[in-house]
Parts: sequence; C-alpha cells; structure tokens
Amino acid sequence: MRYDPELPGLFAAALVWARIAALSFGGPAGQIAVMHRILVEEKRWLGDARFLGMLLPGPEAMQLATYVGWLMQGVKGALLAGLVFIAPGIVAIMALSWVYALWGAVGLVSGAFFGLKAGVLAIVAQALTRVAKRALKSRAQRGVAVAAFVGISLLALPFPLIVAAAALLGALSGLLAPGAFGNGLHGAAGGPVIADAATLLGEEHGDPSGSERRAALRAGAVALGLWLVPVAALWLAAPESVFTAIALFFSKLAVLTFGGAYAVLAWVAQAAVTDYGWLGPTEMLDGLGMAETTPGPLIMVLQFVGFMAAFRMAGWEAPLIAGTLGGLLATWVTFAPCFTWIFLGAPFIERLRSNRALAAALSAVTAAVVGVIANLALWFALHLLWRGVERINLGPVSLDLPQIATLDLPAALIAGLAIWALFKRGWGMALVLGGAAGLGMLAHLFELR
Repeated sequence: MRYDPELPGLFAAALVWARIAALSFGGPAGQIAVMHRILVEEKRWLGDARFLGMLLPGPEAMQLATYVGWLMQGVKGALLAGLVFIAPGIVAIMALSWVYALWGAVGLVSGAFFGLKAGVLAIVAQALTRVAKRALKSRAQRGVAVAAFVGISLLALPFPLIVAAAALLGALSGLLAPGAFGNGLHGAAGGPVIADAATLLGEEHGDPSGSERRAALRAGAVALGLWLVPVAALWLAAPESVFTAIALFFSKLAVLTFGGAYAVLAWVAQAAVTDYGWLGPTEMLDGLGMAETTPGPLIMVLQFVGFMAAFRMAGWEAPLIAGTLGGLLATWVTFAPCFTWIFLGAPFIERLRSNRALAAALSAVTAAVVGVIANLALWFALHLLWRGVERINLGPVSLDLPQIATLDLPAALIAGLAIWALFKRGWGMALVLGGAAGLGMLAHLFELR
C-alpha cells in the first residue's frame, strides 16, 4: 500500500465521507447502497470484490468506510472516514433522545412516535425481503435461515451461538462442499461487476509495507486500550452501576455481533427489554424510528437505548445528564471496537478476500441473519399491533402469542398503509415515515388511540 498521487487527499476524502454520511438514511441497505453508488460507481475508488469482502463484527457500513479510508490514506484516513461517517448520527440521536425524554408522552409528539413505529415495521419488512433475495440463493442458505429463525424465536438460543454455528457450518462447507453456500460475486442490484483493476486502488494497493503494517497495529492497540480501559475502570469502581451494565453489554455486543444492525437489534431488543428492563418493546420501535429517519448508521439506536437506561436507572438528580452520559458511553463501546478490528485486521484482510472457507462462512452467516431479522420483524409486529402479548412455554419451546381482542386497529391501519406505499407504490423511506408520523398525529387528534 504505497502513496498514490492520483488518490484524493484528506480534505477531498473528508468531503466525500461527509456527503455519504449526510445521505445515509434508511438502515444498512440504504447506507451500503449510497456507499456503493458513490465509492464504486461514481468515484471508482475500489471495485465490487473489495467493497463486498468484509467479515468483521459490528456495524458493517461504518467499518467499510473506515477500511476504505485506511486503504487510501492509512491510519489518518481510517479515523477521518469512520468519525465523519458517524458524527451526524451521534448528534441527531442525542437531540432526539432529549426530546423523547422531555416530551415523548405529550400530545402530538406521542402521536408522531406512534405513527412512526408503524412505519418502521414496514421498513423492517422491506429490509427482510431485500436481504432474503440477496442472501438466499441456495437450498443450504434457505435451510440455515429457517434454522436460525426457529433457534432464536422458539428455542431462545443466544444470537452469538447462532452466528457461530452458521459460520462453522459455512466454513466446513467451503472446504468440503464448495458451492453449497455460493461464491459468486454480483454487482449492485444485480448490475455489472466493477473489477478492482479498473479502479484507483487497483488490485495490489492493499498490500501494506512493513511500516504501514506496524502503524496499523499500533493504532489497533491504542483503540483497544481506549475501549477496554474505561470499561474495566467502571467495572472495578462501580460493578452494580447501570453505567457498568451499559459498558459491559454493548462491549459484548461489539465482539459477538455479525450480520448488520437489524440482526443486532434482535439481540438488543431481547436483552434491553426482557433481561435489563431498560425500556419497553414499543420504545425500542421509537428508537428505531429515530435511527431510521436520521443520517448515519442504524446502529446509532444503541445510543438511545443507553440514554434511556441511564436516564431511568442511574438515580441521579439530573437524569438528563445521566442519560446523556449513558448514551455517549453506549456509543463509545459500540464504535471504539470498530476501529480496533479495522486497524488490527486491515494489514491481513486483502490476503483473506480470496479464502474459500471464509467466503462460505460469510455467506452462511448472512443466511442466518435473514432468520434473525425475520424474528425481529415478528417481535416488533406482535408488540406494535397488539396491546397484550402472552408468552407460552411448552418444554424447550417458548413463543409469544397475541391476545386477539387487544388488536390496535389504528396501528394496524397505519402499518398496512406504510407496507402498501413501500412495496406497491415504491415510495421512498422518508416519505413513508413522514406520512406514518402524520397519520399518528391525526389518530391522536381524533382520539383514536
């Protein structure tokens, strides 16, 4: 990886990353699409193979931005790309968290969030169909998706266990039965593949020199310390504090989560609502609505979860200050590991891109994520559309069943209209969510909820 005068400088790259950040609405699918259009199709900085070849835990869009920044300008470029990409979301979600905490239960604000939740259900359903079409190309992939859905929804298997099992199965398949999980490369939306050789980075640009490799590893060690030292200090000083719980839980999430934001949210919703009691099921939908309608990674919803946890449970006389610190802490332990993984792994990623077992493992994990997202969509639908949901345990099997008489007709109507607008009319996400929020306010004005 040598300096190339044809590559843009830091300032020019910052403008591109700022543009991507400003346009990155709509969750992982929308963010990846924006990045592909600008980085691959428009700028031709890199090709499809390099763009699609990431396998690291955590927010994939942010990590992809950080890795491309490293390929182009080393450690400085990686820090620039990653920080610029997440900055708008940090500011927007924190501002909306304050609004929610202060006025979320008041009049039209409550109605707007009610409608927004119904619109978000349609967005999750659209994400599920998009990921399924891209990921489930073979019988083996479809089988893994079904098994993952059954495992997480009926058997309550931990999300990390499901991902690990899928990755192991995929890796073994790549070695023993190549092709079972597919190894073809497809361009965006099925379009033509853009080869790395025809881009600014070219084929061999990612092979670092000794000094560049050492710089990346030093940066990775620093990032690791900046992540783990504050977590350890909290654990030693206040092991029972909600801040320690936030730091430990989201750190574990950063290590064990593959497959993107929607897969992560399935685990967060289960833990934050059921295990910790930090917020309710519909409040998770409120947070997801915030993240869907603001720029930056969808995973920024974790900042809202951390905010509400500390706001309610820190026991401070200034709960907004506690919430702010809780939200920033959740953000820190979510994204600091991303820089750690990139810097520690960047010198070796290029050599692994053609590894057959690794490619099959990624394909299997992606298939499992489809099942996890399907469970997330079902979980959200149950808690949005019915006011009463009962958990039934039948031996090793447990499932949530709605109390039919508690159907929320306004929520069902708004969700149905949002699904129709997205799938049948092809409306954009912003228009659908804005319309849903407006219908929610109308429902409040006419006292329909």
